[in-house]
Amino acid sequence: MTFSSISWAKVRQRAGGVLFALVLNLLLLLALFTLSPGFQPPREDQRLPVTFDVEAGPKAEKEQAKAEKTEKREQDKASPKKQAEPVVRPPIPVEKPAEQPPSPFPFLTLNREQMASADIGAMPKAAQGAGDGKGDSAAVQGPGEGPGGVQLFEAEWYRRPTHAELSTYLPANAPAQGYGLVACKTVDHYHVENCQMLGESPLGSGFAKAVRLAAWQFLVLPPRVNGKVMVGSWVRIRIDYTRTTVPAEAGR
Repeated sequence: MTFSSISWAKVRQRAGGVLFALVLNLLLLLALFTLSPGFQPPREDQRLPVTFDVEAGPKAEKEQAKAEKTEKREQDKASPKKQAEPVVRPPIPVEKPAEQPPSPFPFLTLNREQMASADIGAMPKAAQGAGDGKGDSAAVQGPGEGPGGVQLFEAEWYRRPTHAELSTYLPANAPAQGYGLVACKTVDHYHVENCQMLGESPLGSGFAKAVRLAAWQFLVLPPRVNGKVMVGSWVRIRIDYTRTTVPAEAGR
């Protein structure tokens, strides 16, 4: 066979088919290698581990204390408040004047002169201001007549004491006649308090004590100075006592 007898057209056709087959096989092999899973060993993390060391500093302690206080305050608000138990105070004992035994006097009377002496504030100047609150009260002569050296004024009756109010406190062995003299401090509503004995006649008769015990019932006008009422000032009060015998025929 000679080269001339070979058909080059068929050679080119076959060479093209072979080349196409080789290219197709190469593409299939490449696809297989590409799609197949690859096995790789796990990679080690070369980074060093990071750790944190939290240290409580002054600022952290303050924040924690503040949080604890806030929590405690919320708990106190949520919890019901305890009501304070009422304090029961014992009643203050009121000292009452000692009761005296019934007086042996059938009744107590004062004549005109004795009534005038008992009303030691019945002076012209004092009487003028007794009803309308004008004028000045008469002061006792001599400074320091009262307890502790206080100024004393002559008493003016707002209401005279009754025989029953006076005779209740007379001692059982009181003499037939005498007087009791006391000094008292004026208070509101014409009353007196803190009365102290100044003198009596006869001595030891108990008349001054009887006046002092009965003084809580007295109603006395407070002294006046330059037309001003001086509540809290001291006054001198004298009560004269006399015993009158009731005839036996009067009781029949």
